Amino acid sequence: MFLEAALSRLIKIGTLTVTFPDGSTRSFGTGAEPRAAMKINTTRAKRRLLLNPALALGEAYMDGEVEPASGDLFQMVDLLALNMMEGGSHPFEKLMEKVRWLRRNLDQLNFAGRSKRNVAHHYDLDARLYSLMLDEDRQYSCAYFPVGDETLEEAQLKKKRHIASKLMLDRPGLEVLDIGCGWGGMALYLAREFGARVTGLTLSEEQLLAARARAKDAGLEHMVTFELLDYRSWTRPVDRVVSVGMFEHVGINHYKTFFDKIRSVLKEDGVALIHAIGRADGPGSTNPWIAKYIFPGGYSPAVSEVLSVVEKSGLWTTDIEILRLHYAKTLEQWRDRFMKNRSTLAKLYDERFCRMFEFYLVGSELAFRRMGHMNWQLQLTKNVSALPLARDYMVDIERARAVIAEQGKAGPIEAASARARRDLTLHDERKSRQQNQSGAESSCNL
Repeated sequence: MFLEAALSRLIKIGTLTVTFPDGSTRSFGTGAEPRAAMKINTTRAKRRLLLNPALALGEAYMDGEVEPASGDLFQMVDLLALNMMEGGSHPFEKLMEKVRWLRRNLDQLNFAGRSKRNVAHHYDLDARLYSLMLDEDRQYSCAYFPVGDETLEEAQLKKKRHIASKLMLDRPGLEVLDIGCGWGGMALYLAREFGARVTGLTLSEEQLLAARARAKDAGLEHMVTFELLDYRSWTRPVDRVVSVGMFEHVGINHYKTFFDKIRSVLKEDGVALIHAIGRADGPGSTNPWIAKYIFPGGYSPAVSEVLSVVEKSGLWTTDIEILRLHYAKTLEQWRDRFMKNRSTLAKLYDERFCRMFEFYLVGSELAFRRMGHMNWQLQLTKNVSALPLARDYMVDIERARAVIAEQGKAGPIEAASARARRDLTLHDERKSRQQNQSGAESSCNL
C-alpha cells in the first residue's frame, strides 16, 4: 500500500508496470511511452524500496528480489531514473538524500590507509574482468568521441591524444607525474609518443604489477617507472602532472591537500591536467549503492567545489573543458562487452557478482544520460606565462598527431615517438616564425 502510494507520486513520465510479491499487477504513470515492467519477488524488497530506494534497488537486483518483468535492466532503470530527475518525487528518498549530505564529510575521510583499502576494493579484482570489458590499452576512464561513432579503441586513443595536447609536451625528456596511473596506459603513451619520462603512482597492487610488466614488454622501463605510493608522499619536482579518473577518490576533505601538492611539485613553467567525473547540478552526495559496492569513499564533484579550492591554492586555471555524453558512450561499450562475456565472467565470480557489475554499468551510464553527470578537464599552471596566450596550440598538436598516426598506420599505441617529436618541433618553428613576423610588422609601424 505505502510503496504503491510512493510509486504513484514518482512515476509521472511514461508507464511502469509492477508485479508485486502476491502476484498482483498494477501500472503507474500516464499509460503512454516510455514503458518498463518490474517484478518484486519478496516483501522484504518491497519494504526496502519504500524506505531507502537508492540503496535497495541495486541490492534487491543483486539478490534476485527485483528483476525486469519484460525488456531488460537498462529499460527498467532508465524509466526510474527519468522520473527521479524529471517526473515526480519519492518522499523517503528526499529524506535519505539529506542524511547522505550530512554524512558526506565523514564518508570521504580518505586518509592514506583508507584510500588504499578503497582502491583495492574495486581495482584489485581479477584482471580478466577488465581485459574482457575494456579496450586493448585497458583505459578505465572516460573515452573521447569527437565524431561520435568511434570504436572503444579509437575513442580511448583519442582521449590520450586529447589530454597530451593539453600537457604541452613541447620537448623530449620532460618529467611527468601520473597520479592514479591505472594499468599504465597513459604513462606508456606519453613516453612512447613524446619522449617523456613518466612516474606513475597507484595504490592498487594488481595494477602496479601489470603496469611494470607492460613497461618491460614495451622496452620503456628506462623511461617509465611505477610506484605503489600515495600522491601525498611524492616530493620530487616535475615538469608536468597528469591525473585521469583519480580525483573522484580524493575526498572533499582533501581537495586542498591535493592541489597544494600539485603546486608544490610543479616546476615554475609546469603544467597539470586533471580529468575527472563531475556533476552539472551543483554539490551533492554519492549514491549509497555505488559507495557500498563499487567505489567506497568516492565522490564526483561539481566544478564549483573544485574551483573554489584551486583559487586558494595559488594555481592558475588556464583551461576548462566539459565532456558531456562521452562517458555515457564509453559505458555503453563497456556494458556491451561485459554482457557478451557474462557467462565467462560468472565462472570467475558468481551470478550475484555479475548482477552487481551489470547494475553498476547500467546505473553509471544513466547517471550521464539522465542525472546530470559529466566529465571535466582542468588545466592548471603555476606561472601565468607558462602556456601560449591562445589555446590554438592544443588543436594544432592534436590534429597533427592524428595525421602522424594515420601516416604511420598506428595500432593501439600511436606511431613512433621520433615522428611525434618532429611534429612538435615544426609546431614551435612555425610559432617562432609567426612571432618574428609580428615583431617585424610592429617595427615597421613604429
